[in-house]
Amino acid sequence: MPLPLEGVRVLDLTNVMAGPYCSMVLGDMGAEVIKVESFDGDTSRRFEPQVGGESYCFAVLNRNKRSIAVDMKNPRGKALVTQLAAKADIMMENFRPGVVRKLGLDYESLKPQNPGLIYASMSGFGQTGPYGKKGGFDIIAQGMSGIMMMTGYPGGRPAKVGIAMNDIASGVTALYGILGAYIGRLRHGSGQYLETSLLEAGLAWSIWEFGAYFGGGELPTATGTRHRRSAPYQAYRSQDGYVTVGAGSEKLWRAFATQVCNKPEWVEDPRFNDPNIRVKNADALEVELEKVLTTQPTAYWVEKMDAAGVPGGPVYGFDQILNDPHIKARNMVVDIDHPKIGPMKTLGLPIKSTGALTQIRQPAPWLGQHTEEVLREIGYADGDVRELFEAGVVYDSARSAAPASTEQE
Repeated sequence: MPLPLEGVRVLDLTNVMAGPYCSMVLGDMGAEVIKVESFDGDTSRRFEPQVGGESYCFAVLNRNKRSIAVDMKNPRGKALVTQLAAKADIMMENFRPGVVRKLGLDYESLKPQNPGLIYASMSGFGQTGPYGKKGGFDIIAQGMSGIMMMTGYPGGRPAKVGIAMNDIASGVTALYGILGAYIGRLRHGSGQYLETSLLEAGLAWSIWEFGAYFGGGELPTATGTRHRRSAPYQAYRSQDGYVTVGAGSEKLWRAFATQVCNKPEWVEDPRFNDPNIRVKNADALEVELEKVLTTQPTAYWVEKMDAAGVPGGPVYGFDQILNDPHIKARNMVVDIDHPKIGPMKTLGLPIKSTGALTQIRQPAPWLGQHTEEVLREIGYADGDVRELFEAGVVYDSARSAAPASTEQE
């Protein structure tokens, strides 16, 4: 059975994380993703750790793609990318506003020759508004979106989420926008332009907190691992680490107090006998729970909660979660062969399906690995391909020494 996006051509001019995450998932769904890079390559190619001269971080984020390296400042390079765009179903870019117009690769320039093109722009703050020309990174968007003010512990300094949350949020937002636009094209026949930003995607992911603010003027502040509306619902100290407990409803609270902790008196305790009261008395609740939970290791309490039907689990580091038998059973660690790194591990597919939906088909490319291959596919003869390499219009890192930098603004 073919994958759902088999035959769909994606021209990916994005860099680092947000766009590459989006195009990776499109590739997982079967799309033919051509990653267009400068001779310097995607910035993340320089990230550590390096294995076999290749960045492992780049490699896990750019599977199921082909790489061509093009000097888009060169008129012939720009013409080459325009030719690829004319044949693409989807095009993605995250240049600073104005750069794509200068290159002639903006949507309005490409639309006449490819009216079915779905064109996605990704940026820090969007293409319009007072900050439309402002550069942005994940840390900036986390700070401005309010996320840093509600992360960490009460009274502490603003804290960044441990992952590049706004980057990934932007990639996912662009992904569903692109898929929606593609469905629209299948139904109505026309492409469209869409854009999103790190800031707006982060705001969209905070929708529950905005409900509380719009409805009651509540400003969300840092709560550590606690929930703002439910208790017990946080990580508590155990004998050998931490254990998470999700027992905010009355049914779960009773089961947790009586069957897990053997403390039936908690159910009638006036500090804990109502869901809203428990939230208000979360400090006292934490003290009482940890008196009990610190008497046994995390695994003991997880087993007790599982038996009582109370959601709970250990607090893991990456080394622990990757060795968890459940993760192994769900195939969330996959072994693949990379042409330069060699045998390597990558994260598996988070969607399981009854049909063909996603698949890891090939490893991430080295810089410019498929330049010659793609040129031949769009009609360039042997002599033309050779001449483009010799003229410094295109590049393959395995073919010759790196030429002068062509990194775009």
